[in-house]
Amino acid sequence: MPRIALIAAFTIFTSTLFTSAKSSATEYDVVVYGGTSAGITAAIQASRLGKSVILLEPSKYLGGLSTSGLGYTDTGNKQAIGGLSREFYQRIKKSYDNPELWKYEKSDEYGRYDAKLDAMWTFEPHIAMRVFQEMLDESSVEVRLQQPLDRSSDITLSENRIKSIRTLPGLTVQGKMFIDTTYEGDLMAAAGVSYTVGRESNEQYGEILNGVQTARNIHNHRFPKPVDPYRTPGDPSSGLLPGIHPGPPGEEGQADHRVQAYCFRMCMTNVDENRVPFEKPANYDPLRYELLLRNFEAGDLRVPYHSLMMPNGKTDTNNNGAFSTDNIGMNYDYPEASYERRAEIVAEHLDYQKGLMWTLANHPRVPKAVRDEVSKWGLSRDEFTDTDHWPHTLYIREARRMIGEHVTTEADCFRRRVVPDSVGMGSYNMDSHNTQRYVSSDGLAKNEGDVQVSPGGTYLISYRSIVPKRDEVENLLVPVCLSSSHIAYGSIRMEPVFMILGQSAASAASLSLDNDVAVQDLPYATLRKQLDKDGQALDLIKSD
Repeated sequence: MPRIALIAAFTIFTSTLFTSAKSSATEYDVVVYGGTSAGITAAIQASRLGKSVILLEPSKYLGGLSTSGLGYTDTGNKQAIGGLSREFYQRIKKSYDNPELWKYEKSDEYGRYDAKLDAMWTFEPHIAMRVFQEMLDESSVEVRLQQPLDRSSDITLSENRIKSIRTLPGLTVQGKMFIDTTYEGDLMAAAGVSYTVGRESNEQYGEILNGVQTARNIHNHRFPKPVDPYRTPGDPSSGLLPGIHPGPPGEEGQADHRVQAYCFRMCMTNVDENRVPFEKPANYDPLRYELLLRNFEAGDLRVPYHSLMMPNGKTDTNNNGAFSTDNIGMNYDYPEASYERRAEIVAEHLDYQKGLMWTLANHPRVPKAVRDEVSKWGLSRDEFTDTDHWPHTLYIREARRMIGEHVTTEADCFRRRVVPDSVGMGSYNMDSHNTQRYVSSDGLAKNEGDVQVSPGGTYLISYRSIVPKRDEVENLLVPVCLSSSHIAYGSIRMEPVFMILGQSAASAASLSLDNDVAVQDLPYATLRKQLDKDGQALDLIKSD
């Protein structure tokens, strides 16, 4: 596929999209903006509660990261996953109970399939897409794709309530309740809700893992050997290699604007008949990978990515090591950027990762053992067939975060504070990927921002963290870009948790309609009764 066509495939709008749709106006009980996994569970839940629902997705694709390569589910404690979230993984398991799905291997050859278990937590992207589509088909949800929000001025508010929104193709949607389930929080921001981008200082919320974290970067995602950062080794006047921040990293624990790195979660395979070899991009820039090559030459001989096996000889491949699939420092303006600028950022990430994989498989300065290993693999021919077999969604690990009536912080994750209004639980590591690459005081390339700390068990997420402040918007819920500090969000930002919170948000929206109250005034006892009925896990697990 030519590069220009490939970029268009990843762009959430096209010129024809603006002119082909006719303007219309329709009213719904619940309007869900964002067809992520959270958006799907929110829409289905509202439909199951008898509400008229429309699900608006800016792009051509549903499911967010769950259908875009993230097949190895970051679960934490699986007992904390209930409701529609668990139903999704149960349906995944039921799908793989069918022998016909095992095309390139048998089920008993795949170690993560167990016929006795109720759910399965690893899967191929197209199977996740199929399951989500089946769940939506069983509901009365109206789904409209390629409907990016007009973020300029076409959100109608009256008395702190959203009345209608308009999409760029010209669709005007009136609603009684709205749920923003995008990874970016575009509806939340356009509605005037308070939010933040970047890292808070440790001082702001009494944390230790937030802000700049140079001393804590002791895990795999760092340079274990000395690597020179300059274009001409040893000569600062020659300039820095691409991707290296020219200034100091900042004071330890200090707030900044930086956002943890993004990447594509590749679905690779070593099955020859299904393997597409890595191609050299047309605009390949060898200097972009000079730091990688120097890192090998310094003695770091690791294959610089992490692949976990999915069914049928496929992988979920993620960042790992000092120089890997994370495009560090190249996403700072993404959360607030225009659609056009976001498309450029996505395209740049795609070019970077395509060039990385070609380099690892082919460049003569890459150790032969690494080249031989990488060359066994390629993109899966039967996945992402209309985007050249690259995932259709960039992994937006973090963008905007709402500032609501309760900000979830380390205190919640470590259970030093236990909220009385749980709408779901988290349990995964507080996990931030690197945010910047800089030059240390001794003139070496360093990564900063990687933090991986376990909360030590399950913790509760407050209802007040998914609703705006009382005096801002009364009929909006935000279960993805929720009210959380940067480091707490590193634990919350897992797809099962997003699905849990999406369903809880829809229950709250529906009950607020039934009781004719603002979402902030819905009695928790009323909400809790519904969440229990839905099979949500809401209480700390005693075995933790």
